Amino acid sequence: MKIKNNYKYLLSDLTKLHGVGKKTMQILKKKKINNIFDLLWRLPKSYTDRSLTSKINDIQIGKIHTLKVIPTKYIFPRVRNLPNRVNCQDETGKIDCVFFNSYEGYIRKILPLNEEITISGKISFFKNKYQITNPTYVAKDSSLIETVHNKYSLTEGISEKVYNKIISQILKNLPPLNEWHSPHILKKFDNESWNDSIIKLHDPKNIANYKSNFYRRLAYDEILSSFLVNSEIRKKIKKIKKDSKNFTDKYYKNTISKLNFNLTNDQKKALFDINEDLTSKSKMFRLLQGDVGSGKTIVSLISALNVIESNFQVALMAPTEILAKQHFNLAKKIFPKNINIKLLSSKIENIEKKKIIDDLKNNQIKMVFGTHAIFQKKIIFSKLGYIIIDEQHKFGVRQRKLLSDKGGKNCDVLLMSATPIPRTLTMSIYGDMDVSLIKEKPNHRKEVKTYSKLESKLEDVIKFVKKEIKEGNQIFWVCPLIEESKKIDHESSVKKFEYLNKLFPKNVGLLHGKIENDDKEIILNKFLNKEYKILVSTTIIEVGIDFPNANVIIIENANKFGLSQLHQLRGRVGRGPKQATCILMFKSNLSVNAKKRINILKNSNDGFLISEEDMKIRGFGDLLGFKQSGVKNFRLADPIQNQDLFFLAEQEVKRIEREEINLLKYKPLLKLYDQAEIINDLV
Repeated sequence: MKIKNNYKYLLSDLTKLHGVGKKTMQILKKKKINNIFDLLWRLPKSYTDRSLTSKINDIQIGKIHTLKVIPTKYIFPRVRNLPNRVNCQDETGKIDCVFFNSYEGYIRKILPLNEEITISGKISFFKNKYQITNPTYVAKDSSLIETVHNKYSLTEGISEKVYNKIISQILKNLPPLNEWHSPHILKKFDNESWNDSIIKLHDPKNIANYKSNFYRRLAYDEILSSFLVNSEIRKKIKKIKKDSKNFTDKYYKNTISKLNFNLTNDQKKALFDINEDLTSKSKMFRLLQGDVGSGKTIVSLISALNVIESNFQVALMAPTEILAKQHFNLAKKIFPKNINIKLLSSKIENIEKKKIIDDLKNNQIKMVFGTHAIFQKKIIFSKLGYIIIDEQHKFGVRQRKLLSDKGGKNCDVLLMSATPIPRTLTMSIYGDMDVSLIKEKPNHRKEVKTYSKLESKLEDVIKFVKKEIKEGNQIFWVCPLIEESKKIDHESSVKKFEYLNKLFPKNVGLLHGKIENDDKEIILNKFLNKEYKILVSTTIIEVGIDFPNANVIIIENANKFGLSQLHQLRGRVGRGPKQATCILMFKSNLSVNAKKRINILKNSNDGFLISEEDMKIRGFGDLLGFKQSGVKNFRLADPIQNQDLFFLAEQEVKRIEREEINLLKYKPLLKLYDQAEIINDLV
């Protein structure tokens, strides 16, 4: 096979490989292995060592052994579907080689009688006899047997032997690549080339050698490619010239006077950054990141008023209609009465909906609130100048770029996320954006007191709930599952609802994923209006809903949740001036990690610290669903273990930007590692 001297071989489809037929290709594609490069990232998890030969009397059932044996007899049954057998022996015992779907002639050829043959495979025991079914290796010359084999997370239908042959073929044919790193970067990894690093990565001796130079070099490549993509998108957005927005501080003063608290320093700084962006000639593309209850919404609404004063329209998009409605109601309280704002929801009658659409087109409505539906084709804005996206931490870089393009050149974009994540992860996920951080909580907010309770102490919890209800407070009761499961010993929300409803008749609501959206909203509104004292729910209350009177949250089977998710759930209470309480309930048989998570939560209300600890325990891919979000999911790089590499990549990107180095130098790197599928727009 002739191979071009560039990276394109690595991105070519699997038909380039010998031994990969249609069936194998289908199996691989089901696992999202679409090209040669994808195969290289199926890393070995362990290896099989066939270097030591054993005697038959030393073998163990279920283990892989290499044996030197002498075939003594063929057994070729004349009944269909029965396997062919070859009786073999050494000086210590007997064993059968069993073959399914093999021809007599082939078996006679590879296992001639009365000649010493080396065989290798997994030992089993059938009808009081040892046997090896379809031996992995059969050879007259034992030196022909590959003694060490990598074990991969194989897909059904592909043998370890075949998979290793495919990988060996790829490694043998790796094209020489021009080095994209500068000498001072390469020196940090002992001048390991990309090719050598990949080869070493698949060497059985190096499995899980995370601290090695070759491993760190490949991890750094991943990080740098992600940062370069983000940098290029950021530059392209900054090049878009817009009409600056001009406003005074009259709306700011007016709004502040209506609040019962002062803005924190972090809120003021975030507002300053946003206002600077709004008044600049470059398009704003900013993330407002803050912990639960840090006051992001008020910052976004004040900035929206500034845009409205500049004679532009604003659109605020929330993930649910009930959250959009909450933002709308808050805006009605603090906005001047002469500013026309509307909520666009599925509940609105068609006549009213048509009028809202017409008024948006004619610039009669200055701000609209809703879900993603506000960006339907039929909805045309007269002069859209600002898009605010709430709770959209699952937007990937491609979705964000499309969103930025949608509003036109004069439209600034603000994304808000209540998902606190460590800086290294922010750098990689949101590197295409400017970031404002709100860590401080408003002065009127008290920290939520967190306790842990054994399930056997349920009566004590019920007494506490009765006391809280008597004092006029409301309670969230969170259960992980909707129905009972035999495999998992969780209490279901339905069962808990039935139990609590007997104790507190007509005072308990039930909310879970199987309830229709219209009914969900009715239940939530009833809770909001204090018709229910207790709301039994699954984790669907995790994000964005604000119930100032809900003062207690009880989370069952708390040990089954990740730290970040528990923190998000805890953030549903403590929105009012009263002291809030979170009770984590669990069974007695806690794992070490579960105890660790619960203690961290009891001792801290800092979402950023909690998310970092969560990542250490569970890995960043599982953090609040990032694995399913479309954001960068690194194969080797770890935001906690490789912090130094993240900061090194950050400095290198700044150098590349400062020296205006042509991105074509990094084209192979970007082409190989691009997961956002937007690199063709950039290079």
